Formats: sequence, structure tokens, C-alpha cells
Amino acid sequence: MVIELTKRQEHIIQIVKDEGPITGEQIAERLNLTRATLRPDLSILTMSGYLEARPRVGYFYAGRPAGSIISERLHKLLVNDYKAMPIVVSESASAYDAIVTLFLEDVGTLFVVNQKGFLAGVLSRKDLLRASLGNKTLEDVPVGIIMTRMPNIVTCGPEETLYAAAKKLIDFQIDSLPVVRPGQGEDSKQWELLGRVTKTTIAKAFVELGSEPKV
Repeated sequence: MVIELTKRQEHIIQIVKDEGPITGEQIAERLNLTRATLRPDLSILTMSGYLEARPRVGYFYAGRPAGSIISERLHKLLVNDYKAMPIVVSESASAYDAIVTLFLEDVGTLFVVNQKGFLAGVLSRKDLLRASLGNKTLEDVPVGIIMTRMPNIVTCGPEETLYAAAKKLIDFQIDSLPVVRPGQGEDSKQWELLGRVTKTTIAKAFVELGSEPKV
């Protein structure tokens, strides 16, 4: 099974080929990115066999094909088996309420639901920061005004692979994906919120993969 690499991942491989061993911080510097932004790419390239990593040494090119056992296993992991509980707020909640929830739950993204409990929007730290820079009192600003709405919300389904979800996080440069499925009957055009997938979700799955006995 061949993994389709992004241009950034191909660039990372070339950098490691030319300069390895090289640390993640050094790779991030070459690409003018933060180490945190680069972490999912490095995890995918390491677990799929393109790169190897050694503590206190860095990354070096492994030269192994992506069609390894680990790679095949990676493509079998499903979102449904790894999704976490979504942290939600009501569409009528204020920006102040959302900020409090964000800090109490220690998350970077909130999911906004309507009166029926269906996904109405997504609220990021950037959205709340932008709202706090205005002149209005945050208690008077409903989240429905500042949240991202459909069709601008990137989602994933429970039967998608975790690899596909990770690729969306990277491609769209976001921190979290709502896991959704269509509603039933008259609500078929709305999305039932089942969970969330974050960069932490992906990292935990890769650690789990790396902990499996080698064959």
C-alpha cells in the first residue's frame, strides 16, 4: 500500500536525505514552520518507514518503502476507534462562556450545537481571541456571530481512516476535526456530532502503533 505524500512531506524527506541526521527543530527551521506544526508530518513519515528517529541524534532517511506492515496497519485504523468526546457549547452561549469552557476543559477547539444538538459551528482559540480584541463586552457577543459555519467546516466520518483524518488536519492547517454523521428523517441535512479527532489523537495512535511487537 503506497502512501500519497504531501509536497511538504516530500520536502521533509529531501531535507533529511541531504542533511540527516537532523533534528525536528532544524527541519522546522528549514521550512520556516514551528516544531508543533511539523509534528504530525514527522510522525506519519516515521511510522510509514520513510524516516527513522534516534533520541539525541535526530531523523535520518530509512530508505524503506511505504508498503511496510506498519504502513498497512496505519491505513486500517478507523476514526471511530480513536475519537474523543467533543467539547460543546450552545449556539446561544456568549463568547465569555466559550472562553471559560475552553480553559476549564483545556482544549483548543469548541464545537457549537443548535437547539436539537446538531453541529452548528466550530469555535477556535483564534475566533475567541479576535472577538476579545473588539470593543464589545464578551458577555454580549453570542458565539453564533464569531464561529465558523458550514460549508466552511472540515469534518470526518467515523468510518474514515485515522490517516485520512490526519491528512485533513495537515492540509487545512487546523487543530481539530468534528466526527459527524447525517441526521435521520427531516434532519438528514444536519450533522450529528459523534466526537472529535485532534493532533493529540493522531499522536497517541502513532505511539500505540510504535509500541506493537515487531514482526
